[in-house]
Amino acid sequence: MEVEKRTSSFDYTDRSNAKSVSGFFSESILVLDSDPNDSMGDRNLVQELWAKDDPVDPRTCLICGDRATGLHYGIISCEGCKGFFKRSICNKRVYRCNRDKNCEMSRKQRNRCQYCRLLKCLQMGMNRKAIREDGMPGGRNKSIGPVQITEEEIERIMSGQEFKEEAPDLPWGNNGDSDHSSPSNGASEGNQPSPASTLSSNRSGEMNGYTAALRDQYINTSMPAHYQLLPHLFTYAAQSAEDLSPLATPMLIEDGYKVTQVELFALLCRLADELLFRQISWIKKLPFFCELSIEDYTCLLSSTWQELILLSCLTIYSAQIFGDLADVTAKYTPSDEELQGFSEDGMEVMERLIYLYRKFHQLKISNEEYACMKAINFLNQDIRGLSNVSQLEQLNKRYWYVCQDYTEYKYPHQPKRFPEIMMCLPEIRCIAGKLVNVPLEQLPLLFKAVLHSCKTSLSNYRSGQSPCVTTAPGN
Repeated sequence: MEVEKRTSSFDYTDRSNAKSVSGFFSESILVLDSDPNDSMGDRNLVQELWAKDDPVDPRTCLICGDRATGLHYGIISCEGCKGFFKRSICNKRVYRCNRDKNCEMSRKQRNRCQYCRLLKCLQMGMNRKAIREDGMPGGRNKSIGPVQITEEEIERIMSGQEFKEEAPDLPWGNNGDSDHSSPSNGASEGNQPSPASTLSSNRSGEMNGYTAALRDQYINTSMPAHYQLLPHLFTYAAQSAEDLSPLATPMLIEDGYKVTQVELFALLCRLADELLFRQISWIKKLPFFCELSIEDYTCLLSSTWQELILLSCLTIYSAQIFGDLADVTAKYTPSDEELQGFSEDGMEVMERLIYLYRKFHQLKISNEEYACMKAINFLNQDIRGLSNVSQLEQLNKRYWYVCQDYTEYKYPHQPKRFPEIMMCLPEIRCIAGKLVNVPLEQLPLLFKAVLHSCKTSLSNYRSGQSPCVTTAPGN
């Protein structure tokens, strides 16, 4: 395909026409209840939910009184109670109340007693049979309304007896987790399962072919029992299958065509748009996604989307970014004015990106390590404004430990591999933070310089002319 040869009315020097970071992000927020397989629905529903200028919804959640978002599992409820009910039923959780089993349920108090919260969900008519058996978003039968169940039935659910009678045999055992609950298999309250065993929520059904191939490749009879818990990681990698497909944005131009600054900037914007959309789709497939509150999800995404895109470009999309895109930027010739006006921030970002590219090329990050790195980076509990820091910290640790176990088993002769991989994440965050300070009109020159240097460095490395990794740039 070719770059369209048409006059662009976009003035890259006019900041009023350019998307700000917050504006670019807000245009890509997706509605949580949309079908994860419906990509067009995701794009069409952008900004429909949580828009600041939306009129106040008069409906309130029948469980906690928070703002209701619709009919969930038979009753009008909020996102928080919908997700809590789904997690409790899917993971077969058994809670305990330390008081009189009559705790107050409000937006502020609802997280203090999970027993009473689940009890009220059942008493108000939430229908557990409306939850899909595979645990994926979307009700199993949206026509099912609220149900009335007897006190005996409620007691059987609350005690876990109902789950014991209907629990299927899962190929990898029970991997539910909660700091305040115990699985219905009889584990005592307070026992902490290993990080690898609690990486994702219980999911029934067979693993797809991609996951099975990974399992056969890495998990065999000779592997220690501890590492046989790693199928969770491979299931997670399989959920990133869409993320692994090549970028669809055309980056091919005809020979002899001179790319202008405006055209290159427009191409970078289209690439950023596709990459951001892919990150959002990936997040919605995470095993713990339904456990995140909308506030924390929004806060995490708005703070890490640049880092996630950068990490993707350095790993699974590196062939296209440092190949096809580099060929396009090579056909762009900056003016003397652009060269002289290149900022110090741009120079620092360029140096750090080149170093990071060489480091990633040396490490040869696997898809499994990449999947863990993305999850660890996304679950950054140090971001300001988060409401459930402890939850994010626990999730982060699980991916951290599983990645460590995987690298130590897969690369026994590289004892420093895991710390080297993890040290790349602070560098990525640093680059993403500094990239915001680079003027928009300097981005075409910045990418041209980075891609040219990286491509030249790789060619020299393959021919043995220079080392691939240099010392890290100073902070």
